[in-house]
Amino acid sequence: MVNIIHQNSTTTKPLNQNKMKTAMQMAIDHYKQLSEQGSNQAYVVAKFLEENFLEVEKQQIMKAVYDSMGTNLDPNMGRAEQYYNETYKNTKE
Repeated sequence: MVNIIHQNSTTTKPLNQNKMKTAMQMAIDHYKQLSEQGSNQAYVVAKFLEENFLEVEKQQIMKAVYDSMGTNLDPNMGRAEQYYNETYKNTKE
C-alpha cells in the first residue's frame, strides 16, 4: 500500500493583492495610463475624477453596506467603512 501525502500548493498573498477595484478606480486607472502615454487631457480627467468622485463613490458603497446590515446603529457605519477599506481601499493612499 502506498501512502500519498497531498501538500497544499496554494500560495499566500498579501491581502492588498486581492483588492477589488470600484468602477471609479478603474476609470481613474484607465485615464492615468492614457496620461502616461502623453495625453494631458487624460491626466486632467483622472485628477478630476479622483478629487471629485472617488470619495462620493466610497460613501455610496458604505451606505449600501450599512443599509444591508439591517440595523440603524451608528457603530455599523464603522463596520461598513472597514468593509470598504478591506475590499477596495487603494494601498497608494
